[in-house]
Amino acid sequence: MSRSPSAHFVLASASPARLATLRAAGVEPTVQVSRVDEDAALSAAEQVHGPLDPADVALLLARAKAEDVARSLEEGDVPGAVVLGCDSVLELDGEVHGKPADAAEATERWRRMRGRSGVLHTGHWIVDDRDPDDGGTGGTLGATASTTVHFADLSDDEIEAYVATGEPLRVAGAFTLDGLGAPYVSAIEGDPSNVVGVSLPLLRELLGELTIRWHDLRSSRD
Repeated sequence: MSRSPSAHFVLASASPARLATLRAAGVEPTVQVSRVDEDAALSAAEQVHGPLDPADVALLLARAKAEDVARSLEEGDVPGAVVLGCDSVLELDGEVHGKPADAAEATERWRRMRGRSGVLHTGHWIVDDRDPDDGGTGGTLGATASTTVHFADLSDDEIEAYVATGEPLRVAGAFTLDGLGAPYVSAIEGDPSNVVGVSLPLLRELLGELTIRWHDLRSSRD
């Protein structure tokens, strides 16, 4: 059976959870963090299009990150990469929530979330900057994966103890599924890897549209 061309795969994200998820699935990306000002990018888009749905916010920011890193690689004369940008937001009552600004905001957020459900949206955007001779398509595409998260009915003491760990301040939605927040998530509906920060099934589909087979990406980095 023929192999599809291997790719220099770049993750445009500083998220340790995204990197760990990819590594656990056998993919070892190069990490390059984008320089995107998320608030400015979102504000500029809303001036043109008006308020965005939460899923579109995640996709917009994922695209901005991927395109920024792709440009940076080109400027640094590092061609031939496939760049993945991701961004996650929590939708609760139709509102978009990213990382809390401080402990007070994280505490208030958990008081709203406890015993209820929200939707975790993760935008994925890929830029294929490979040379055509290496199978590059020059394509750029993306999609958003959404997973419903059911939160446990925490007491005030539990919320305060969790916020005191500092973890909720570092992650979108103020919770994790793969860390200290796991006991406080009672159930999910959908892809668990999406809640961690990168939907592996969706990523596989997007890469396939760029003629990159998942197992070749995996084996090329073994």
